[in-house]
Amino acid sequence: MKNNAQQTEHTRKRYNATSVVYDFMEWPIERIWYNRWRKMIWDQVKGQKVLEIGVGTGKNLPYYSEHLQITAIDLSPGMLKRARKKLTKQEGQHVVFKEMDTQNLEFDNDSFDEVMATFAFCSVPDPVLGLKEALRVTKPSGKLHLLEHMRSRNSGLASVMDKLDNLIHWLIGVHIARETVANVENAGWNVVDVKDLEPSGIFRMIEAEKPY
Repeated sequence: MKNNAQQTEHTRKRYNATSVVYDFMEWPIERIWYNRWRKMIWDQVKGQKVLEIGVGTGKNLPYYSEHLQITAIDLSPGMLKRARKKLTKQEGQHVVFKEMDTQNLEFDNDSFDEVMATFAFCSVPDPVLGLKEALRVTKPSGKLHLLEHMRSRNSGLASVMDKLDNLIHWLIGVHIARETVANVENAGWNVVDVKDLEPSGIFRMIEAEKPY
């Protein structure tokens, strides 16, 4: 079994490899579902200083509010390269991109009002460690907003996802059978709300708060 450093490097390489075609690969589901969900979750962000974890190719850029000061990080330089190309002159005034590992954030404690991630914690090698780091850099009573795919609530579908998880992770660096709500709780966050976005419970929005 690979150690964390090996898993992290595997994930970086897989996302670097797919970064060129990533937007094309996800175009259909982005148009059908993801665009709407991204707007829903970004509308919930009220704090000024925001950390986006796993910015990827910059699919959330159109949903950044003008009042936000955003630091957007990603493990993959290939993904960041494409995100930077999408940045308009106006957006560039309040967005800073950084190549960084979520499991080892290079920020001081209590640096951000809120933390945002969309479809990111399915690929962090140690998601609880990453969520603990997110907790550390968030101010007391600050919010965590997640839009994630995870293990289905349907037992039959969940069983299939369990069987395919290792193969899909090896191919593209993504885990499809994670229990992300439990991971958020295990990292020390107070879960405020979990919303199923479709009947199977695979896609969910999670809101959590840092305890005082």
